[in-house]
Amino acid sequence: MLGRAYERENCSAARALEVIGERWSLLILRNAMYAGSRRFNQFQRSLGIATNILQARLEWFIESGLMELRAAADGVQEYVLTAKGQDLEPVILALSAWGDRYAAPEGPPIRYQHAQCGGAIRQHLECETCHEAPKPGAIMATPGPGMS
Repeated sequence: MLGRAYERENCSAARALEVIGERWSLLILRNAMYAGSRRFNQFQRSLGIATNILQARLEWFIESGLMELRAAADGVQEYVLTAKGQDLEPVILALSAWGDRYAAPEGPPIRYQHAQCGGAIRQHLECETCHEAPKPGAIMATPGPGMS
């Protein structure tokens, strides 16, 4: 089994994978965002994930600040996304769009739509200076302030 940390990598993508890179992580977060899952049994039932793995992931999400536990009106503990967890929405949408294009021969199994008007949601890369959408291969990586 691979470890959770990428000590040799000074890279924000690697650091993000340390938090959400395990097999079930994005599916759990997706269900919290879009399927209304908040309770342990809802996640377990909808995903068919082993209880020990689900428990470990949910505990890790709490420890990492992606979710918090809250008591529901009936006293049952619920797992609720924090702002940090909700900020992963573009990641889930981008991965889903890639999957729709390359891994869904029958078409998208899930459509993501704007709740107010019903329009399809799409992501768009844009240069913050010239506002152009970069073409494939036109993005370069340069050292940032956190590079050692």
